[in-house]
This record gives sequence, structure tokens and C-alpha cells, in this order.
Amino acid sequence: MNIHEYQAKELLAKFGIAIPKGIAAMSVAEAVEAAKQLPGPLYVVKSQIHAGGRGKGTFKELAPGSKGGVRLAKSLEEVEAHAKDMLGNTLVTIQTGDAGKQVNRLYITDGVDIGKEYYLSMLVDRATGRIAMIASTEGGMSIEDVAHDTPEKIATITIDPAQGFMPHHGRALAFGLKLKGDLAKQAQVLGKQLYDAFVALDCAMIEINPLAECDGKLMVLDTKMSFDSNALYRHPDVMALRDETEEDPAEIEASKYDLAYIKLDGNIGCMVNGAGLAMATMDIIKLNGEFPANFLDVGGGANKEKVTAAFKIILKDPAVKGILVNIFGGIMKCDIIAEGIVAAAKEVNLSVPLVVRLEGTNVAQGKEILETSGLPIVSAADLGDAAKKIVAEVRKAA
Repeated sequence: MNIHEYQAKELLAKFGIAIPKGIAAMSVAEAVEAAKQLPGPLYVVKSQIHAGGRGKGTFKELAPGSKGGVRLAKSLEEVEAHAKDMLGNTLVTIQTGDAGKQVNRLYITDGVDIGKEYYLSMLVDRATGRIAMIASTEGGMSIEDVAHDTPEKIATITIDPAQGFMPHHGRALAFGLKLKGDLAKQAQVLGKQLYDAFVALDCAMIEINPLAECDGKLMVLDTKMSFDSNALYRHPDVMALRDETEEDPAEIEASKYDLAYIKLDGNIGCMVNGAGLAMATMDIIKLNGEFPANFLDVGGGANKEKVTAAFKIILKDPAVKGILVNIFGGIMKCDIIAEGIVAAAKEVNLSVPLVVRLEGTNVAQGKEILETSGLPIVSAADLGDAAKKIVAEVRKAA
């Protein structure tokens, strides 16, 4: 789960991390009122969407070349003008794609005098099973560009969660940012605070870009934060920060049925049990010349209700021209899945080709249910056969 910048900053502030004073606003009037509560005379008006690159983004509704989604204002009148430009309009950034995201919230912050910008993030390094802290002297720009052009300017510090954050980690962070004196001491404290926040909140990622030197103090000017969805039950306060308007409606619907669903850009819908098998299914569709329309893992305990919900979610995507169901029955029995497929196909009045590959527990019973259903379901012998058949069916129907 992702949250907005202002929400992430409020959480970091609880761990003692320095942030500029700022106030969220949902309307133009609230934006002006927020600015009145700040010291001024310089303000920053920031669009709040779940995507990076806001400063360099463009608004669909505004003239080409207009200012982006993060703007400086030197008066209350400018705050009002920027708020009018942003609220309700669609911001397109490098991370949103051409569709962009509608701006429904703003964050009005106090302007600060920036001396130097740095990059700092923390995430789970699955290769080592540790927490990785990544630091760079090249803040304020894409870390991907830094990694590509000047990788020597990136320092990675791995922290064993069994040991926790130690003083030498803090010194390594200060060294990686090339800080000395009091700033180096601040970096060591900040590293510990960030680690404490990461662990306490069950974060998947915290990214600070830029971390800035402002009048001799290190301050977080922008941040992104995401959380391990499996641990959210422990954090109702974090769950309350969820903004469903920033999420795909199909993904929200899927979460209600405990389905793992991610929309993609292809034309073949996929319903699979197990993340690894789902990835393999998408790969083999691509290998046969078409593209998957989604990632959908029904999990190991799917029932008729789940399968029906999965079908409905897949078919809500108008780009879907065919569906491939690929199930390996272990805990989940093939006959139960087959019953769910038949019930779902009848309920949604299925009008696109459907290819089903079943294997595992009760597979014979499952295939019999499909064959006697009276529905035009194409059965496949294996994954390769299933991919070839669904691609052929989709192309035949085109």
C-alpha cells in the first residue's frame, strides 16, 4: 500500500525526523488558508498523487509547457492560482503513463533555503534477506539515472534485522553522503530514526528525494512510503491513510476477495493459482505472440465465490479478448475450481474464448465437469498447449 507525501512526512515526524512545516488541502480555499498558517513569504504548492516525477509533470488540461505539479509561490495570490491550476486536473508524469492521475489533494509547505540535496532510501533487499539503506550525493534527480551514469556515487549499506541499526551503519551513511562535522552527526541520527520507522511501520520502502541541507540542518523535502500489505492488520492507523481514488478500481475489488490482481496492457486475461505459476503463464503468452491483460493469483484456497469474482474482474477490462485459466490443484481441488469456472461463465454470460488447463488433485473430475457443462470451454493438456490455444482463439475471433 502507498500513501501520499504529506501522510508519509507526518509519520516520519513522529520518529523525530525533520520536515518543513506543511498542511494538506482539498480545495483552493483550504490551500490559501494553509499558506496563511505558514511563516512564508515563500511557499511550495505540491500536487499529491501516488507517482513520482511530479515537478516535471504536465497537466492535460493546461497549455503545453505550463508549470508542473510542484510549484513555488511568493504570495497568497500565487498559491491560489497554482491551486486552481492543479486541483481537479490530470497530472501526467513519467510514472503515471499517458493516462495520468487526477489531482484531488494538495500539500502546501513552507519554502526553505536549500544548500545541497542528497538521496536516501531504505528497502528490503530480498537477495540478502537484509534491509538496505541506499544513499547518494546526487539528490533531486532520478536514482535510476544516477545508477546508470555514475554508479560510484551510490552507497548501499545493508543492515541485518537481527542485529539492528548500529553506530557503524550511521558512520557509513555519513561517509556515503560525504558529510562532515555536525552534518555527519545528524546523518547518523537520521539513519537510526529512519530504520526505526521502517521496522516499526512494516514498510516495504521509504524514499527521501531530496534530503536537503537547509541552514545547517538535514531536512526531508520529499518522500515516498509503501508498506507490506501482509502486515497492515497490525497498523490500523496506517490503513486509515489509504486513498482508494489513487488505486485501480479493479484492484480494490480484487482485494475484497483476497485476490492478487494487477492490470496490465494486453488482451488475454489470466486466472492462475500461485504467483510463480502466474508469472510463467504471462511469460508463455508473450512467447506465443500476445500479451497478458493482467496478473491474477486466486491463491491456494479459492472457492466458487472467489473464482466468480475473478472472472468478473477480468471481464471488466474491455481490452480482454480471451481468458486463460491455469490451475495446479494442490490444496485447491480441480473439481471445485471447475465448478466455479462453470458457474462464473454462466453468471457473467461469457462472450470471449476461454481456455482452461487443470492439473493436480481431482483433475479427472474437474475436466469432466468442464466437458459436460455445455459451455464452449477449450481444454488444454499442459501450459504450452494452453497458451497456443488461447492465442489461436483470440486471433480467430479478431
